[in-house]
Amino acid sequence: MQELREAIKKYGEGIGTDIVKVSSFLNHGLNTALLFKMGEKIAQHFAGDKPELILTVEASGIALAMTTAHALGNLPVVFCKKTPAKNLNEASYTAVCTSFTRGTSYVMRCDKALLAPGTRVLIVDDFLANGEAVRGLMDIVRKAGATTIGVAIAIEKGFQPGGKQLREQGVPLLSLSIVREIRNGHIILADD
Repeated sequence: MQELREAIKKYGEGIGTDIVKVSSFLNHGLNTALLFKMGEKIAQHFAGDKPELILTVEASGIALAMTTAHALGNLPVVFCKKTPAKNLNEASYTAVCTSFTRGTSYVMRCDKALLAPGTRVLIVDDFLANGEAVRGLMDIVRKAGATTIGVAIAIEKGFQPGGKQLREQGVPLLSLSIVREIRNGHIILADD
């Protein structure tokens, strides 16, 4: 997606050889115009699959999930929580994931009442690295008796195995931009 590519090139920063920092427009500060265009692109791609719910994980995936849901006719959005809370129903679907960025594991939680059996689910997230979050979300969908109709990602780190593994498993995957490598602080995109 051209607008996202331009934002990555203009505002993105490569840290080391594996961190893509885009906090000024995607996962700390939000460029709402860009996020709505990204949501429209995802909606166009997956509309024919007739999703009924958008699923993501807190917190950085929520904005893109919302704009995608809006573009698909205001579908409901459910986000899995990463920490226990007193107001979270104990009847939850769970999956254990490891965050690449943080290097820590967490339990992803989704209230069972929010994810009905048979629901057609589109998973949306900001980043795809090793694929842990996506696999955790897909596991929760499976446990609920629902169906994952596809996965949409803002930025895929193509130099990490998550995208390749999902594609090999036959998961319909749309990555709006793919980073090929980080070199001397510069983010090199797949089609550069």
